[in-house]
Amino acid sequence: MRKNVAGGSGTKQTTISAILKRDLRNSACKTISQWFYENAIQFNATRSSKYNQMFEDVARHDVGCTIMSDGWTDKKRRSLCNFLVNSPRGTVFLESKDTSKFSKTAEKVFEMLDAIVEKVGEENVVQIVTDNASAYKAAGHLLMEKRKHVHKTTISKGRKITNFIYVRSMLIAMMKEFTEGKELIRPAVTRFATSYLTLSSLSENRGQLMTMFSSDKWRKSNFANIQEGKRVQGIVLDGRFWANVTNCLRATLPLIKVLRLVDSDENPAMPFLYLELTQAKEKIKKNFNNVEKR
Repeated sequence: MRKNVAGGSGTKQTTISAILKRDLRNSACKTISQWFYENAIQFNATRSSKYNQMFEDVARHDVGCTIMSDGWTDKKRRSLCNFLVNSPRGTVFLESKDTSKFSKTAEKVFEMLDAIVEKVGEENVVQIVTDNASAYKAAGHLLMEKRKHVHKTTISKGRKITNFIYVRSMLIAMMKEFTEGKELIRPAVTRFATSYLTLSSLSENRGQLMTMFSSDKWRKSNFANIQEGKRVQGIVLDGRFWANVTNCLRATLPLIKVLRLVDSDENPAMPFLYLELTQAKEKIKKNFNNVEKR
């Protein structure tokens, strides 16, 4: 979405990113002014070198947003991809694209994702979450090469755990011994939802997995000595990973309901989309105790 702005030298287009920045700047200026007035702080305090340093430090801790894509197929067998943008302020539906002609071509998928990042503003994007299709994985690597600001996601680490276990029958048996038969992978209607439900399952079995990868049975196995096994063990025993999983689920599980609605062919999604997004936003706020920045 772009807005035309008339200028002295003609007409130029303002991007979503620019509009967001302008609104955020106006809001910030208003809040700072109120802070000065309400606390009777002299304006010459702004001359302090620490004043500018304070804002620079705050800027480095900006949260940013997550771009989420979800591929699906409609009744006409067209490949479509929905894009949503999620941040602590809420979630918005950005756009839907017909990817029938290039959904399996990494270069074209990369161009599509790159255009979405450009539209939102690279400096505003913390991460992009896509499904696990090979073209999207390859496109993700291309995007991270170009967009250094965009981070890898917690989901990729979760996939490393499940992929490592589920291609080895002996490890599956060992895992089920510790999880009392519970599976880590939960299939869903969309690959996007599958990723998060699997992450949720990992979280539910966190204690069992940590016990497994700390056990004598694991240490005595051949898997503990290979490089991939050591990397996966490091992920499972990393408290920061589990903290990120918790925050990721708090922010995204309410959105799965919205994505299921968008994916559904039973009823038109648009009449209900705004209400569902609003409810998802409130649920996410509640999950974070109404604290905007995490």
